[in-house]
Amino acid sequence: MGRFLTAMPATTADRELTTDDFDFDLPPEHIATEPARPRDAARLLEVGDAFTDRQVRDLPTILRSGDALVLNNTRVIPARLRGRRRGAKVEITLHKAETDGRWRAFARPARKLSAGDTIDFAEDFTALVEEKGVGGEVVLSFAGASDLFSTLAQYGEMPLPPYIGRPNGVTDTDNDDYQTVYAERDGAVAAPTAGLHFTDCLLENIRQAGVEIITVTLHVGAGTFLPVKVDRIANHRMHSEWGEIMEDTAARLNAVRFRGGRIVAAGTTSLRLLESAADQNGMVHPFRGDTDIFITPGYRFRAVDALMTNFHLPRSTLFMLVTAFCGLDRMKAAYTHAIESGYRFYSYGDSSFLHRVDNE
Repeated sequence: MGRFLTAMPATTADRELTTDDFDFDLPPEHIATEPARPRDAARLLEVGDAFTDRQVRDLPTILRSGDALVLNNTRVIPARLRGRRRGAKVEITLHKAETDGRWRAFARPARKLSAGDTIDFAEDFTALVEEKGVGGEVVLSFAGASDLFSTLAQYGEMPLPPYIGRPNGVTDTDNDDYQTVYAERDGAVAAPTAGLHFTDCLLENIRQAGVEIITVTLHVGAGTFLPVKVDRIANHRMHSEWGEIMEDTAARLNAVRFRGGRIVAAGTTSLRLLESAADQNGMVHPFRGDTDIFITPGYRFRAVDALMTNFHLPRSTLFMLVTAFCGLDRMKAAYTHAIESGYRFYSYGDSSFLHRVDNE
């Protein structure tokens, strides 16, 4: 069963943190629109007591024999659809499957849609708007798609984030670049971007270094791109995402901790799932269900000792997470170093390796 966890209240010594506390100036030229080639040639900033500039291919020297590297094996589906409702163009981005076969999605422009409307994507492929929520969200049921994933492969597009500009549409190269080499389970509508840096060769080098590679599944939703629109971060509500940790996987993770190894999450998606499945003593339990865990400064980490993650947007929930992991001042200094040193940000950008700092 899934557990729903929330972080401890985010406070400094004498005041509650607000969204403004997680703001920083990012020059637009630092936003990557193409990935590093090869993937593991991307830069990697190690953040511990000091900042060390490395490359992703250096991971086998940063990890230790006996550690576990946890990867999210979700596969991104072509979740962006372009259709028409009574002749008007509508863009749909799926973000979460419901248990009854319906999908939650974001519509643009949502004002053109009402419950009961039909959206035509192709002659034999339509969707019924069953519910209309707030913030452009709708609930859809599909007709003419006995196998929705196969139909999406025919009519859908890879859902690149809005900061990767593609005026002429997603390219064939993006279809490969925006997928990890170990993706297995269809369901994500955004990539677990830390994983985009791995190659088969790098993974083999990590294994040869004595590191156990363990996979979990969290189907990343489009809500990961949504801005925080409230001043008090305690008022922000995360969109839930579906994840699974199998029983044997939990046993392997607990065995790593028992023998003194570190649990290293490749990406915030892996971390959020592990923390959702862990108890107060750090034991990871089997998990299957939704999580809407929102991690902010003040949260006590239970399962994860180190984190590999890309550089995130100002004022975002993911930047809040990394400041919870390493400390707000330390991460602001790390991002300043990254900007001054020419690191590339966001999904196709460079990466970082964060050593957890408790009670900072």
